[in-house]
Amino acid sequence: MLTLPIPLVIALILGFLALRHALAGDRSILFPVLLATCALQGFVISLTQHYGLSWMWPAQLATAVAMPPLAWLTFQSATQRPLDRKRDWLHLLGPAFNLFCTVFAPVTLDIVLPTLFAGYGAAILVRLRAEDALPLARLGSGPLPARIWQAVGLLLILSALSDLLIAVALGLGHAGWRPYIISVFTSFTLLGIGLLSLARDAEGAAEEQSGEPARSTSRPSEEDAALIARLDALMKADRPHLDPDLTLARLARRLHVPIKHLSGAINRIQGENVSRYVNGFRVREACALLEGGETVTEAMLASGFNTKSNFNREFARVTGQSPSAFLRGKSRGDA
Repeated sequence: MLTLPIPLVIALILGFLALRHALAGDRSILFPVLLATCALQGFVISLTQHYGLSWMWPAQLATAVAMPPLAWLTFQSATQRPLDRKRDWLHLLGPAFNLFCTVFAPVTLDIVLPTLFAGYGAAILVRLRAEDALPLARLGSGPLPARIWQAVGLLLILSALSDLLIAVALGLGHAGWRPYIISVFTSFTLLGIGLLSLARDAEGAAEEQSGEPARSTSRPSEEDAALIARLDALMKADRPHLDPDLTLARLARRLHVPIKHLSGAINRIQGENVSRYVNGFRVREACALLEGGETVTEAMLASGFNTKSNFNREFARVTGQSPSAFLRGKSRGDA
């Protein structure tokens, strides 16, 4: 009975997903490119580590060094801004430096390659700590987009750890552990990145961004107050919060201000982030719908929420009770 190595099975799955998204055109081009690179990585690892085709090691290295910058660029284009060739070409320097080390100083690869993975993984995690980290993420999805990309960042760091474990194993004279370490850690990383294709909330809709310079200040200003007044008027008149695909970038575009300017003003004037501000309007809309006789699920969907967990969490935050408790209180009041 033929047993396929796990990396090869994952490679076949990722290859199918990459082809599917490329043909469907339902994601930015970087998604299928990242998936195809991961698929090729799994395929080559299977050939080199399980079938003894060591002459394919350069292909294994090439796909490995391409993954971290591709993951970062995919994260950036999916959640922050479209790909900009004039700025993003710098991410070619990492793979180029690895190629240089391969030719002239191969002994340094045990340090350089893990550093590349850990560096990009840490960059994703650090960026996610910023207030305006995900301007293209759907506000109705709550913390899910951030958690998806946090997982990707951690997986890249985990891959760096695998290279360190291999170095330790070789130092202890256990060269036979190498294929197993590579297979296990690579499988987790490739499968985790592949799950991006199944998570709609991992990518938002690309938006044109204002070219105005962002303002930086820690204190509320009259300009902040005027902007929030405009935002409140927009929310009440046009009710953009009812759009489940609403993003920070779309709100900023409607108001013709930079993303950082809007998120900073909300934080300074309202004392909360953009997601909580928008979800406050959604919860109030849901309350009105529940009072009008809608079910909890109907109210959740009609008020702009994407997930039941985020709806329940935000409803409790704003009203101090769950949607079902709100309905029970309404029933007692009617009686």
